[in-house]
Parts: sequence; C-alpha cells; structure tokens
Amino acid sequence: MTNGQIQLPNADGVLRAYTPRAEPLPLTAGSPFTSRTVYSAAHVVADPYADTTPDSPAAVDWDATLAFRRHLWSHGLGVAEAMDTAQRGMGLDWAGAAELIRRSSAEAKAVGGLIACGVGTDQLSVTEVGYPYSLDEVRAAYEEQLALVEESGSRAILMASRALAAIAKGPEDYLEVYGHLLRQAAEPVVLHWLGPMFDPALEGYWGSTDLDAATSTFLEVIAAHPDKVDGIKVSLLDAQREIDLRRKLPDGVRCYTGDDFNYPELIAGDDQGFSHALLGIFDPLGPLAAEAVRVLDTGNTPGFRELLDPTVELSRHLFQTPTRFYKTGVVFLAWLAGHQEHFTMVGGLQSSRSLPHFARAYELADGLGLFPDPALAAARMKNLLSLYGVNQ
Repeated sequence: MTNGQIQLPNADGVLRAYTPRAEPLPLTAGSPFTSRTVYSAAHVVADPYADTTPDSPAAVDWDATLAFRRHLWSHGLGVAEAMDTAQRGMGLDWAGAAELIRRSSAEAKAVGGLIACGVGTDQLSVTEVGYPYSLDEVRAAYEEQLALVEESGSRAILMASRALAAIAKGPEDYLEVYGHLLRQAAEPVVLHWLGPMFDPALEGYWGSTDLDAATSTFLEVIAAHPDKVDGIKVSLLDAQREIDLRRKLPDGVRCYTGDDFNYPELIAGDDQGFSHALLGIFDPLGPLAAEAVRVLDTGNTPGFRELLDPTVELSRHLFQTPTRFYKTGVVFLAWLAGHQEHFTMVGGLQSSRSLPHFARAYELADGLGLFPDPALAAARMKNLLSLYGVNQ
C-alpha cells in the first residue's frame, strides 16, 4: 500500500485501505477529579515467556502490570483491582488475584493512588457436580478475601459469586450472606451487580431472573446496612434501569456505573442525580476519559459529552456479544498503545476475538487518537495482520 495505508479486513473478509492517524490527542497527566469518583478496572499483563497452558495458573508480568496501574493513577483515575477486567475467573484464579491485590495495594500506597479491590468466592471452584458447597462455606470464602483486602489497606468491592448463584434457593439466602458480610466489614464497601452478559453463571442473581424482583432484593440489602455501603456498581447494560435504581438509593450511597454502552449520559446525569464510574472501558480510554471528567468538573457538561460520546462506538464494539470476551480487545489496545510488549493473555484469551474484530478496534481507537505513538500502533497492527496472512 502507499501513503502509509494499511489493509484491514472487513467482517466479510474483504480488505480495504485505512490511513492511520498522524498524531495522537495531546493528553497529559492531571489532578484528581472533584465532581465524580472514577475507577478504571484494569487488566493484567501476562508473562509471554512462561511455559503455561490455558488450564495452568496465571503467569503474570508483575512489572508491566503495575506500570499500567501507575499510568492510570497518573491521570487521576482510581484502579478497580482484581475485577472482571483482570480476567478474574477467566484465567486469573484466587491465588493470582490475591497476589495482585497485595502488590497493587502496596503500589497504590507508595504513589498515593486510589484503589478498590474485588472480593469474591473464586477459591470455591466448580466440580463435576457443580458447586457442592453450603452457604456457610460461601460466606467463609467471602470472609477470607475480605480480610485480605482490608489487611492490604484497600476498599473492598463485594463481587457477585458464581457459587452463591448456583446454590442460593432464593432471595433470603442473598440477604443472609450479604447481611453477614456487611455487618462485619471494617469500612463501607461497594456492592457489585454483574449481569449475565458478562458472566452467564450469574443468571438469576439476587434470587430471581426477574430484574424487578432482583432489584428489590438488592435494595433491601442496601437499606438494611446503608452505613456499610459506599456505593453500588451496576453492570447490566440498561441505562434506564440504572437511573431508576440510582434514584432509589439511600442518601450517601453512590451509584458507580458499570454500563460500558451508556456511560457518558449516566456519568453526566440529570437534574435528579448522576453516576460515578467503575468501568472496564476506561482501561483503554484512561487519559481521554480523565480529560473528559476534568472538563465535567468545571460544570461544562456539553464539553464532557463532546469528548466522551465519540468513544461509545469503540466501547460497544469491544463489549459486543459475547460480552465476556471484551478483555481481549482491552489487552489488544494496551499492546498497540505500547503499554506492554506483546499480545498474550493469561489463559490464552488472546484467541477469543477474530481478526476483523481486532481490525475494527484498531481503526476506531486510532481515529480517537488513543495511541500515544500512532506509528508504533500501525507497525504492531501490520505485524498482527501478517501472522494472519495479510501482506501489506
């Protein structure tokens, strides 16, 4: 191709010419935010030289993983650690997550970064007969992880539990388990409602597949312990449901949007309130998202939307069905942006999206000016294309 163009495959396999952007957006580090609390869920960087298989414990490149967290902190973002974006339950087991929590919490303390860490029950692994555990065992698993996060000095995010979803007989079991955990939590926690589009094993969470009934149970948990709930993180990809839920929260309990389809409007809010943010898409969008929030801090909502609205197409592309594989696109963009030297993921998850998907993700991200070095991103994209037999 001429003029620096790249041949990119469409979804139907037809190649087309794309001209990469010449310059990135001029985004620099900045001060903390004043109007919103914003966390980016962060990915982990695999060790590409480890002799592993998809069934092996995760081999993590700790230096690169922590360097990426320092990148997010430098732009004023908080880090939501050991969450779904870090391949929790999709390549990263509890032993790896525990080490990640310890290391990231220590790093946050050293640099003054905001951090919150995921607390789950993933030491209770699924067996041939499912999840043969009692409610007491689920509660004990949560307690073990909560203790580690509290000892690390980080805020806890109580994540949804596959084991609890499998064995709970109804809403009363959720009320019992979460009530116990909230009563013993040393500091207010964030409650995380992750929808089945992110993890099919969480279908029917809070005791019902009827979202209205599940919402009632969720609100009952919060109403019983408002002093122990810093906020809720909602990942249902339903903007109106989040708004309705947000308006029913007790005073002092925040809503952190986890809606990677509708985040600009939810963060901007309306005359009855707004959402804070805890988003996986802010991993690749970090500097641009931070700039947008600083504009919002000045009261300039149109300016905020002008910066962030154009990113939604990329986010919806990365989070398209099957949504749980969005992590592959996140790590792919981190590689193109120069945050890591390879495109390898724990559990071999780099194979979970197609070449046309990667090509479109590259095009959208480049068009937004997300790559600090567009020439490097283009060169790496060409290298990937060549592995698939696409010669430039």
